[in-house]
Amino acid sequence: MESGKHHSDINRLSLGGLIVTLGIVYGDLGTSPLYTMKAIALGGAANFNDLLVYGSLSCVFWTLTLQTTIKYVLITLKADNKGEGGIYALFALMRKKSSWAAILTMIGGSALLADGVITPSITVTSSIEGLRLLNPGIPVIPIVLLIFAGLFFIQQFGTRVVGGSFGPIMVIWFLMLGITGFVQVARHPEILAAVNPMYALRFLTEYPGGFILLGAVFLCTTGAEALYSDLGHCGRKNIRISWIFVKTTLLLNYFGQGAWLMMNKISGDHFNPFFSIMPSWFLLPGILISTAAAIIASQALITGSFTLLSEAVSLNFWPKIRILYPTNVKGQVYIPFVNWFLWITCSLVVIAFKSSSNMEAAYGLAITITMIMTTLLLSYYLFQKAPGRVYPFTILVVFLTIEGAFLIANLHKFMYGGWFTLLLASLYFLVMLSWYFARKIRNRHISFSKIADYLPLIKDLSEDKSVPLASTNLVYIIKANNRGEVESKVLYSIFQKQPKRAKTYWLVHVDRVDDPVRFEYEVEQIIPRILIRLDFHIGFKVEPKINLYFREAVEDMIKAGELIPESGYMSLRNHGFPGEFQFILIERIMIRDYKLSNWESFVIALNKLTSRLSLSDIKALQLDSTITIVEKVPIIIDQALPARISRI
Repeated sequence: MESGKHHSDINRLSLGGLIVTLGIVYGDLGTSPLYTMKAIALGGAANFNDLLVYGSLSCVFWTLTLQTTIKYVLITLKADNKGEGGIYALFALMRKKSSWAAILTMIGGSALLADGVITPSITVTSSIEGLRLLNPGIPVIPIVLLIFAGLFFIQQFGTRVVGGSFGPIMVIWFLMLGITGFVQVARHPEILAAVNPMYALRFLTEYPGGFILLGAVFLCTTGAEALYSDLGHCGRKNIRISWIFVKTTLLLNYFGQGAWLMMNKISGDHFNPFFSIMPSWFLLPGILISTAAAIIASQALITGSFTLLSEAVSLNFWPKIRILYPTNVKGQVYIPFVNWFLWITCSLVVIAFKSSSNMEAAYGLAITITMIMTTLLLSYYLFQKAPGRVYPFTILVVFLTIEGAFLIANLHKFMYGGWFTLLLASLYFLVMLSWYFARKIRNRHISFSKIADYLPLIKDLSEDKSVPLASTNLVYIIKANNRGEVESKVLYSIFQKQPKRAKTYWLVHVDRVDDPVRFEYEVEQIIPRILIRLDFHIGFKVEPKINLYFREAVEDMIKAGELIPESGYMSLRNHGFPGEFQFILIERIMIRDYKLSNWESFVIALNKLTSRLSLSDIKALQLDSTITIVEKVPIIIDQALPARISRI
């Protein structure tokens, strides 16, 4: 086993890497022009004037500059974990993982997952609504639902075949954004004055309801978190260089839409300035390109949801669920439960909200919360890492101020559908909370014993012919991080529950490490060929195929002469049969909880519900169920009883 070396290749700047980056990273951020200016114009329809256009454009410009460029592209991308990014990778980077940092990570991850329901819905619906400019009676909702059906259905087969076209299509998309916007700016160049931040300040202080309209402005940067989450797929250099091109075309398009609004003085919900700036002869190709870009944006978000949840599982934030790998592409995963859940919820959102305008009123609240959590965690990480405190404190104050303002503005969306994403995020959060802290509570009550105290007994039992041979090799999956210890219940299983004689006892420890792509193992022959400890050090982005990895480790030891692969049964050994293996898993059950605090009792009770979502350890570790035994043992929380029962 070797640690993956793909990150050095990914980080290498190349034209191909830049094009791939456009297809992976900028789907959400790049399709925001479909609905951002439309939402602003609709929100200001009652007071349409020059300040609405110039002020909102100034806010868009400085939001993309401060929030997207400075916070994410220049600062946050530096906080990589062996080339990987995202809120879970940021948590894994921290030297001291406090409970409050874990809670912030859960909140941010939950909100990001909840955002995945609205983003595909609003993006695809906005693009298909453009067809109404050609045929006002076209049925938008059925077409969107049909696109979703195809999009979510193909996930189970992987996206390797069509994925290669994403980058070139997004190149065409961004060129279209830049060209159509530039034409309008050339007709009304005065619109460029909106880069003056005074327009943004006047918009927030003088325009009626200007601060509330920040919720619509925020739509231009909702995809910024994806820049960080997809760091491992594309690399920092490719993201930073491609952002120059992307930001230029985005600003040209936003300013082009603003120029069109100034020249036509139109407001309301019966038009979309994104399509209005296109010449009539280009409308159909423009709608088709927009639809393709919207589908790519949705695909990127679906894939991101798969990756996000698989990382949450590896870091013990989420119950163990079925994760599949449909292709040989490294890191590409497919989670059936998430796929069908997203399909159903996205379809319900389209049916319930009916139009992109209604979705705009609900969109952005959840992702604002994720950005705030990222700011808090990033500042905490920099406080740990940076020699001084001025830099992280400045980042904390500046971006909490910006994101706090966006959050207050977006709270206005709660009654217009924002409650839905918050409800969904709350459900995700409760699952994570119960799973993470219930595991900590259980682990706190696991007792360990020094393995050295039992070495003579293990050796004697292995050689005791009066005890029936349980298996040539008995393999225990253990939780003891300390190499000199083992769970007391493992020793209980070997010696007391029913003495188990084996030629070789294995203690296998699976260490899910903070390095996302670490993939190696180490062996310690505690009693040569009788008691062996095997530690797998596996990154949180590596698939836990423990049965396969164990077999590979055994093969390596046989080749090195450290192990003799013969059966413990003489009759089979005489005929050259190799030794068989029996895996044993210890399942811990809490049978008394009266010593727990109210908080711990709540967590354990909630965990009993969420555990129904989880796979068994056999499936989660990909062990062979035909040679694996699960032994249930109690976790007893000791407390002196008020009275002892009396004999009569």
